[in-house]
Amino acid sequence: MDLENILAELCSVSGVSGSERPVLEKISEIMKKCTGREGIFSGNNLLVGIGERSEGKKHILIDAHADEIGLICSYIDSEGFIVPSNAGGMDYRFLPAQRVTVHGTEDLPGVIATLPPHLSSGEGGMTKIDQVRIDTGYSADELKNKVFPGDPISFTAPFAKLSGDQVTGKALDNRAGVAALVRFAEIIGNEAPGCSITLLFSGSEEIGERGAKTACYLVDPDIAIAVDTSFASSPDDGPKECGETGKGPMIGISPSLSRDLSRELMRTAEENKIPYQSEPMAGLTGTNADQFSVSRAGVVTCTVSVPIRHMHSPAETADLNDIENTALLLAQYVRRFSRNA
Repeated sequence: MDLENILAELCSVSGVSGSERPVLEKISEIMKKCTGREGIFSGNNLLVGIGERSEGKKHILIDAHADEIGLICSYIDSEGFIVPSNAGGMDYRFLPAQRVTVHGTEDLPGVIATLPPHLSSGEGGMTKIDQVRIDTGYSADELKNKVFPGDPISFTAPFAKLSGDQVTGKALDNRAGVAALVRFAEIIGNEAPGCSITLLFSGSEEIGERGAKTACYLVDPDIAIAVDTSFASSPDDGPKECGETGKGPMIGISPSLSRDLSRELMRTAEENKIPYQSEPMAGLTGTNADQFSVSRAGVVTCTVSVPIRHMHSPAETADLNDIENTALLLAQYVRRFSRNA
């Protein structure tokens, strides 16, 4: 498996929250190609099983949400501009002049309109979603049969290799986690760990962790690990509040998570010389783990996150080594169940 190419392939596909089917189909295709495993679609989720579930064995749910932040069409104004709403949280300051793709009856390229600095004296900028307009070049009459309210709109940003093993692109939150799960499945191969596993590629995380809630109820696992992305330090961040790219996955520690599972993941990393970082959180995690920990009668839950810079923008940045080490950590963790059987 070429991790860089797989990640580029994943980031090239649209999966705005609530409209994840294109990326879920791509994940299913990649899983079959790289691991030979078939997935099952359930609502806006894709589930892949590893090993036979049986009494006396732990069942582990390992999740990576597949959706990305984006926009949806609210309406088309009289001049033909699309007026959007956001799907997921974002900083509206980065929106002016961004290129987008409007997924209507066909994919239409568009650009978010911006007032030239010559006319604005460099002041202002978009700070509210109701200031945003998307220009496709079509008139209102031409658009009426092409774009409809609720149609998703994704950012158009090329995936690119940076220095060393750093990469950048849109939707690395959380295609980095998705790639880690695919790589994990490849590492495990035909092994028969002393547990059974469901890999969950979930939808609608960015709009309230909806896919995770329904999938965890369906799977009813003993243990759940949410593989997501978290904040890596950049020039304008507080380094004590962030991880670092290239220093390994971030293992969550929180009152809402299982402290025993956090410690076990850390021991696994240390015993196998896998670099990791701890991620203390004061309460809820803002990830699918918040749904897993309270599903049914409660599930033993932890987070493992790939550190990325510039989160929730079309220029997210990650280190391929962190994704590889996330997959290795997960593989070594499930192998513990064979040793303890």
